[in-house]
Amino acid sequence: MCALIDGYDSAQHRAQVAICLTEAKWLLEITSTVSRLLPSELVRSFGSLTLQNGKFVVPTIDILAILLRRAAKLAQVLPNQAANDFELQVQKELSKFPTDTFKGTEVERMVRQRIGQNVFRNAMLNYWGGSCAVTSIAVSEVLKASHAKPWVDCTNDTERLDVFNGFLLSANLDALFDRCLITFDDDGKIIISTRLSQDQCDTLGLSPDLCLRWIANEHLLYLQYHRSLFL
Repeated sequence: MCALIDGYDSAQHRAQVAICLTEAKWLLEITSTVSRLLPSELVRSFGSLTLQNGKFVVPTIDILAILLRRAAKLAQVLPNQAANDFELQVQKELSKFPTDTFKGTEVERMVRQRIGQNVFRNAMLNYWGGSCAVTSIAVSEVLKASHAKPWVDCTNDTERLDVFNGFLLSANLDALFDRCLITFDDDGKIIISTRLSQDQCDTLGLSPDLCLRWIANEHLLYLQYHRSLFL
């Protein structure tokens, strides 16, 4: 039995997967996608699943459902889907104002920044599965979307909203990362500023053993920028 599922909710994030049931196992193939990164990100998330001729071999329908949900989340955020969402939301919000009056004003800038920060946070939540990129804590109220290359330093909205330009961090790690008192190397290992004493590190729960849960090649350029600001 085979089926082609065309979907996910928004036309802005379309992807297609083909699903077949054979020998009591499900085979899932990404047949088309808005992002070349989707298959590799799924491999990262489901490394325990066997790949057979480019198809995920899924032993149960429950795991298949989890795989499909993860694919849907990733299809909504991988470059440059967050930027697409952002522009649509900005235009919708700005349409409420007289075009000639607000274009290019501080009001427009504030609208764009407010919407952009919300879109970026949602992208981070989707990409990191709602859990801190370091500690795996999954309390959304204390999770922050941290830019590696700061918003004001980015040359365009695509950079600002790139899901790889930052990490979802618990509030204390976000504050330290934002102030460049911690950063990460190209393997995802934490680097702690010498400005922090050992007592301060202990109080903050900082340890040299802390590490990003994973790191993609697309993170590296932004991390290099962040390390250039490191104190």
